[in-house]
Amino acid sequence: MLKFIKHNMDTISGIEIYPIVALVIFFVFFAGLLVWVYTYKKDKIEEISHLPFEEELEINNISKNK
Repeated sequence: MLKFIKHNMDTISGIEIYPIVALVIFFVFFAGLLVWVYTYKKDKIEEISHLPFEEELEINNISKNK
C-alpha cells in the first residue's frame, strides 16, 4: 500500500516542502501557545477558576431565599 502512495508523491514536484512547512506551523503554534500561557495574568486565571463555584453559590442562594 505504501509503495503506491510513495510513487504518486514522488511524481509531484516540490512535494518535499510540505512536511517542513507542517512541522514549522506545528512548532510555532505550540511555542506561541506556551508563551501565551506563561504570560497570562495570574489574577485572571484565579478569577476564571472560581466561575463554576460562583454559579453554584448563586443557585444555592436563590433556593434558600424561597
